[in-house]
Amino acid sequence: METMSIAYVLLAYVLAVGGGALGILLGNSHERLCALISLGAGTLLGVTLLAILPESFATLRWRGVLLAVGSGYAVFAVISKYIFHICPACAASHFDEAATHRFGEIATAMMVALAIHCLADGVALAAGHEAEASHAHSSRVLDLSLIVAICVHKVPEGLALGGLLLGAGFSRMQTLLRVAAIEATTLVGGVLGWFFLREASLFWLDAAVAHVGGGFLYLAVHAVLGEILKHHKALVLTCFALGFGIIAALVCLLRLLH
Repeated sequence: METMSIAYVLLAYVLAVGGGALGILLGNSHERLCALISLGAGTLLGVTLLAILPESFATLRWRGVLLAVGSGYAVFAVISKYIFHICPACAASHFDEAATHRFGEIATAMMVALAIHCLADGVALAAGHEAEASHAHSSRVLDLSLIVAICVHKVPEGLALGGLLLGAGFSRMQTLLRVAAIEATTLVGGVLGWFFLREASLFWLDAAVAHVGGGFLYLAVHAVLGEILKHHKALVLTCFALGFGIIAALVCLLRLLH
């Protein structure tokens, strides 16, 4: 596995665990969580619209892109509907105090859903890196914008998970260890993505990235247009726009430098 790809996946993991540690130390403020979730959602939407889709259209026909993005969106939607909210951060407003205190009833489903989400993050980082390396005249737009978006999203993800575990009665050490264990599936996803995609053609690499982009669209829409928009609307929309703007500025800068 290339050194840079390893570094990307490790950085995402460290930031997620760091978010959990931050939640343990500072406690969860709903307003702060809203801001961070919305910022992350903006970056996910930005990287999908400004980096993933343009790169995918360069290789895939529009039907292929639509199928890949639609399947990614559908997978996350089905998991969220029939297993559990695939991202506890994006669904933070669904967790009232009563739901937190009956955590034992939902813990397994939540951890399975989140593990799938983290696995997808790892695969996305590996696939994005491999796809960028395979493109002729690479400007690294996809590669770098993906790592920024995923890392920005990872902090509130860890923060929300840590808060849920603390509210469920786990000690600080137990909470941190569980956050670290669940988020470790990001590392597994990175290894699996690299192993299965390193010899893949550019067509399948771009299809895999577009599929991940569909999942990102689901997360962004669910985070901003779901329950969370009912609270702190101005804050949510401002942070969402800021996240999108960060990715837009990064994409423009990389294209200009190229």
